Amino acid sequence: MLQRNRPSAKAVIRGGESCPQICGEVLFFQTGNSVTVRADISNLPDSCSMFHGFHIHGGDSCGGKDFSASGGHFDLDEKPHPMHSGDMPPLLSYNGHAFMEFRTNRFSVCEITGKTVVIHSGTDDFRTQPSGNAGEKIACGLICRC
Repeated sequence: MLQRNRPSAKAVIRGGESCPQICGEVLFFQTGNSVTVRADISNLPDSCSMFHGFHIHGGDSCGGKDFSASGGHFDLDEKPHPMHSGDMPPLLSYNGHAFMEFRTNRFSVCEITGKTVVIHSGTDDFRTQPSGNAGEKIACGLICRC
């Protein structure tokens, strides 16, 4: 079904100062009351971790040399991590490439448009507050309507 449909929104992912080779895209498909998320990321560093924290952040830009303008995790309901609206499954890198597709009802495309997608250097531990101790922000992309 998704192959026939255009995404509702998209984030073009670019690596930061510590990992400038990272590139890819995250597509968001509004499908009724849920959103299907498809991530295709290349050139992830294998030296840090095979798993990378992957979240929607509340900022409206990827500005700052450490992506500081991306802000903290997007959270509509003020819940603790890992129940933030923007908490997503971690990316699993295989030889620097990660592909993932999943469905969520934690947000709508309208709610996340203008927010950011952030990839972290390490694994999200799903416990540490406020953001899972996933390490530095190594890549970022602004979510824009298609």
